[in-house]
Order: sequence, then structure tokens, then C-alpha cells
Amino acid sequence: MAKDPSKPSSKTSLKGGTRNGSTPRRSTVRIANRPIRQQLADLIASPNLFWGIVALLGFVLIVGSITNWTRGQLLVSVGQVMQDTKISRVEFNTEDIQQTQMRQQAARLNVPRIHSADLPVLEEIRASLVNLPRTLGGVASLDEVDRDIRVRFGLSEESFATLRETAAQDASLKLWSDQVNTLDEILRRRPLLDRQTWQRATQEGLNTQIELRFGPAEENIQPPARISRDDAINIDNADQFKAEIERMVRIAGFAGPVDAVVLNRLSFETRPTFTFDESATAATQEALAQRIQPVRRAITVGQRIFARGDVLEQTSYELAKTEIEQFSKQGSMARRVLKFLSVYGMVAMLGIILAGYIYIYCPKIAKRPARTGWLTGMITACVFSACALSVFDPRLIWLASITPVVLVAVLVCIAYDQRTALAVCGITAILVGLALKMHTGMFVLMLVGSAGAIAQLKEIRDRRTIIRMSLVIAGVLTLVAIFDQLIVLPTVGVGGSEILRPLIGASAQAGISGLLAGGIALFILPFIEKIFDISTGMTLIELRDPKEPLLRELQQRAPGTYNHSLNVASIAESAAESIGADALLTYVGCLYHDIGKMNKPDYFIENQSGGPNKHDKLNPAMSLLVIVGHVKDGVEMARENGLPKSLHHFIDAHHGTTLVEYFYRRAKELAAQSDEDRTPEQIIADNDGDQFPDEVDYRYPGPKPQTKEVAIVMLSDAVESATRTLTEPTPARIDALVRSLANKRLMDGQFDECNLNFRELKTICDSISKTVASIYHGRIRYSAEPDEPKRSSNTKTPPNIQTDKSA
Repeated sequence: MAKDPSKPSSKTSLKGGTRNGSTPRRSTVRIANRPIRQQLADLIASPNLFWGIVALLGFVLIVGSITNWTRGQLLVSVGQVMQDTKISRVEFNTEDIQQTQMRQQAARLNVPRIHSADLPVLEEIRASLVNLPRTLGGVASLDEVDRDIRVRFGLSEESFATLRETAAQDASLKLWSDQVNTLDEILRRRPLLDRQTWQRATQEGLNTQIELRFGPAEENIQPPARISRDDAINIDNADQFKAEIERMVRIAGFAGPVDAVVLNRLSFETRPTFTFDESATAATQEALAQRIQPVRRAITVGQRIFARGDVLEQTSYELAKTEIEQFSKQGSMARRVLKFLSVYGMVAMLGIILAGYIYIYCPKIAKRPARTGWLTGMITACVFSACALSVFDPRLIWLASITPVVLVAVLVCIAYDQRTALAVCGITAILVGLALKMHTGMFVLMLVGSAGAIAQLKEIRDRRTIIRMSLVIAGVLTLVAIFDQLIVLPTVGVGGSEILRPLIGASAQAGISGLLAGGIALFILPFIEKIFDISTGMTLIELRDPKEPLLRELQQRAPGTYNHSLNVASIAESAAESIGADALLTYVGCLYHDIGKMNKPDYFIENQSGGPNKHDKLNPAMSLLVIVGHVKDGVEMARENGLPKSLHHFIDAHHGTTLVEYFYRRAKELAAQSDEDRTPEQIIADNDGDQFPDEVDYRYPGPKPQTKEVAIVMLSDAVESATRTLTEPTPARIDALVRSLANKRLMDGQFDECNLNFRELKTICDSISKTVASIYHGRIRYSAEPDEPKRSSNTKTPPNIQTDKSA
């Protein structure tokens, strides 16, 4: 029992029963607070302290490392509008990336475009011209020449006769061959190109030359040659092509009738003799660009890297990254280590504050090492995800920071309570802000989103609660994000469109964060219940449905017990609401608290329909086993049917360690009857009390209630059963009965472990008295009218009424 300042520090009462005939036992309930020294001693002796320290150390090491790493990163991206001016804190030399890239680009443009020779085309032209005189020398007349040859070379009688004479003379044939080779060399230096290739060759790049290559270098067919881009010939330009090949034919030495033959051959089905080699050109350009030495520039202390309102460019971004790297290497090693360790110290202080808060205000976490581990792991995962996503893409920093913090708040609120959730999300927001070096507005965003979510999750009875929460905080976060951006963004020096983009981006990310947090929470809600060993309102709403298999079985096998459970649930629910306890959990716990009676329903009075009582044939000890056994049977049935663990305690502790008084008294009576010559008082006076049953043996095995809700169910269960024995259940008698039973449980120590104080106990008694009195209220009974003289049919006599207090 927790101390209530309105009550005395101790209370003493006489216990009604005696044990083995001894003098009445005096019970003392002490309400004094323990000394701080004793509390510290208990804490040190607790095994939970070790696991708490382990969790704290792991938390500090991991979160501190994440924070140190994140603070060393540049959390801006190219294209963002800068909210602050950054100046260099250290002097350093760095590569001028922009100048280096400009020189590399100039080098690329200065590389001649490479064209590869189509050797089969060149060889086919040369071979056809070299072999032409020999081909015609074996023919007597022009008509005997193949039509394709005549068309390809444009042969006439005059040119035919000249070529036959050339074939007949070795000197003339050798001269012809030399002229053809000269023409082939000219064609290898005057590339014939199609229209598109010729246009690119004459326009692209700064170099006025093009490079001609003749096959792979390893084959060593012919060394590459460079020519002026003006020497390239466009075969799709008929006038240029005709003029250029006429000139090449004259230069090669062809004259007379045969020059027309050569011209016709070059003009027939003309194909490009060279093609643009894009891959070779790009490789040469990159090779030459890599040879360019980086341009270095000196950055002095105080030099501006970028200014507030600037749209961050790539060069400024790289310069800022280099400045951070150089600055991290400045100063003595001791100072750098001290700064590094200070972050761990800051994280440790926040962790200790949170641990102290949980130890004082949320003992259900502190008493379970597994829950402590899950909580620290969840906060660590939140900080890690916020930092990792922000470093990966700083443009998503609003989404990365707000979503995990709000999600932690939602999960802790669902798992425990609103106050704990607010404390946890506050510490988490500080840790995320510390790691990401956030301004105050971002911290406000995280707190507003978390507080808004927590305020709407007082009780979760359906999925619409979480959906509504997501929509509300999405709207609120969007609005707050707009306010934040209007405060931090520069108002001068930046165009409206440049301001609008970050404004819309930040508000959209903030709104999506609210929706995302609610969506994730809704998706993982079943896993939360298993991990944290809790029951949400949605699960409890499903379990209170009368169509639940276990409740339907209870209705069929033990209808009296089911009705009793319904009455107890109504009484306990109102009492729980009166002190701010979990009314829904209390109601559902009442529905299932007596499910163990289904195994032997006929042994419980509420299921007996006026027939013989089966306990009349059993001795008290055997009846005790049946009565007490319903607790153990109920717990086993709860496990088999997969009921949440939060309901198990209602089943095994709703009787606590109370005395089964009826069978205890009956056992005493039977013991007294065995010695008929002496009364019980004489037996006690003669100190022969050993033959009486031991009171401890006739108590429930427990445990005692550990929560206020179970304590309420214990008292409501006793009151509902006892009220049925009252002959006239008037409000005064009911109130006296309620307070008598409450005092009896209190003096018996049943409320010692549930953190219930006297003020709350009084409120519970008032509520139970009021609810039970409303159930057993007085009713009007209509009695038969006595014989009276007949009256006029128009005369009506009111019925004789009286209050039926037994109804």
C-alpha cells in the first residue's frame, strides 16, 4: 500500500479468527516511507540493476558512436538553399574542382576525332582497278565484256581499246598499277564520309584535325594519320564529291579515256571509306583528361565557403566537406579525444535521466530486464535510422528525423502510458537533435508530433484511433513545418521559386512523417503486444465479445458463473474508472477471472439449481481442493487458449491468499465434534488446539494482486458474492458490507503489493457501493386489491403499493 498523506502512518486491528485456539492475532499495517539508504540498498541488491547497467552501457556506446560519426558529416546537399553562412575555420589547400574540370574538358575538346578505315571498301576499289586491264585483255570485243563490269566502269569502245593496249604492254601495265596505288594512297588520306559523319567531323571539338586509323594497333597495318578536317569528303554532296574525285584522279596521273573509267568506278555505288570511332575517341579524351594536373587553391581562415541564401553548388559542397575533414585534424590529440568523449558523456547523462525517470515512474519497465532492453534497443534504432537516412540524403532530413521519434512515442504510449511515452520521446528527440545538429524548430517539430500523437492515444479501442491520430498529426506537422521554414529560410537574396521548393519539401516530408509513423505502428501492433507483453484496447475489445469461444463455452457449461462474471465486470469497471485505472482491462479481466470453474461447475453455488450440494458428501479438505483448484485450472485454460498474459494475473490473483472461510469453519466444527465432551472453549483452555485445522492450509495459494485493477476485481468479486446473502440489500447495508470486506482484505495484507493507497481505496469503496446499490435497488410490488363494494365504472382506485426490498 502506498502512503496517502490524508491517512495515519500506521493502523492496528484485531483479526477475527484464531489459530489453533491461541489468542487473537493482532495485525499491523505500516505505511511509513522507507529511508533513502534502505531504498539504495534494495536497488543495489536487485539483480535488475546489473542488466540495467549493461543496457545503459550498450546504449551509450552505440548511440554515442552514431552521434560522433553523424556530427562529422556534412548534412546538406547540392541544390539546397543554405540557411546559414559557412566560413573556413582552418587554412588548407584543396583542389579547385571547377578549374580542374574546365581544363579537363578543354583537353577532351582538343582531342582529334578518330575515324576508322573501312579496309574492305578501300581494298575492293583498289583491286577492281588493278585487275581491270588484265580482265579486258582476254576479251576480243566490248560486247563480250560482262554487263556488270561495263556498267560499273562505264566502258566505251575507246576506253576498252586503251585498256587492252595497256594490258598488252608490261610497261603500260606497270604504270597503270602505280597510278592505282597512288589513287589508293590518296583515298586513305581523303576519307569519304556520309553526311552525318562529315558534319560531326567538321564541327565537333576544338582540334582542326581528324585522326585516321587503319585497324587495331597491334596488327600494324598502317600507322595512324592526322589530316585536316577540311580534307574529308561528303559523299552525299554530289557537287563536292564529283569535284574532289576528279582532282584525285588527275593527281594520281590518270589521263585520256581511262580517267573516265576511274571516275565511273569511284562514283558507282559509293560507300564511306571511314566511320567515326566513338569509343576510341572517348577513351583518348579520358586518357588525356587524366593527365591534367589538378588545379590547387589556398583557402584561408575566415574565407566564405557559401553564404546564407546561396543555392549550394557542387564546388562549394566539396569545399565544405574538405573543410570539415581538415578541421577535424586540427588541435591536439588530447583535445580531440576530450571532444569525442564529451559526446559519450552527454548521451550517458541523458540515458541516466531516462533510467531514473523509468525507475521512479514506470516500474513495470524497470522490473523487467527484457523490457529495458527492448526500450533501449528501440531508442537506439530510432537514432540510427534518423542519422543514417539523413547522411544518405540530407534532403530527407525532416522525414528521417520526425518519423522515428513520433513512432517511438506512439509505440511506448501503446505499450505503457502517456507520461512514460512523453518522457521517452523527449529524450529521443534530444538525442536525434544532438546527432544531427538541428536548430530549435526541428526539435519543436519532433515534440509537437510526438505530443500530438500521445494526446490522442489515451485509449485504443479500434484501428480508427490510430488512423485518426495519423491524419491529425500529419496536418499539424505540415503546418508547423511551414512556420519553421518561414522562420529559418532567408528573406532576401533568394527568388520566390527557390524559397517555395524547400518550403513545400519540408512541409510535405513532415506531413508524410505523421502518416508513416501511424501506418508503421498500425502494421506492427501485433508484434508490439508480443514483444512488450501487453494488451491493447483493440485486443481487449475483441476478447470482451460474448461470441469469443472461451466465453461461449463458459456460458454453456457454467451459466451461473458467467452471469456472476458479468456483474463483477460492471461493478469493477466503474470502480476502475473512478481512480483512473484501466477500466477496459479490468472489465475483460472480470469476464475471464473464473473460467477455471468450467471444469467442475456443479461444485460452485451459482451453478447449482436448487439441488443437493455436492460438497455435503465431501470433507472440508476435499472441498477446499475443488474450490482452490479453479484458480490453477483457469490459468492453464488461459495459456491453452492464448489469452494475453495481462489477463492471467486476474485469474491467479483475484482471490490472493485469502482464507476459504466456509470450509475452514466447517473443518473446525468437525474437529470440535470429534470431542463431544468438551466445548471449543474448553479445548482451547486445555491447550489442545493442535487438533484444529491450520488456517494456512485453507488459504488460496496466491499471488496477491500486483496491480490496482486486480485488487479492484478481488474486492468486487467478494462484494458481488456477499451481497447475494443479504436478506434486505439496502444501500446502507451494502455500503457497510463493502467497507467491511475492504477493511478485511486490507488487514489481511491483500493490497500490500498493488501500490493502492487509502484515498484510492475509499474511492473504490464508494463506487462499488453505488454500483451494487443500483443493481439491488428497491422495486414496486403490486398486491391484489381487497374485496370492496362495487363502485361506479367511472371510479378508479389506485393499487395498493409497497416497496419489495427483497426484489
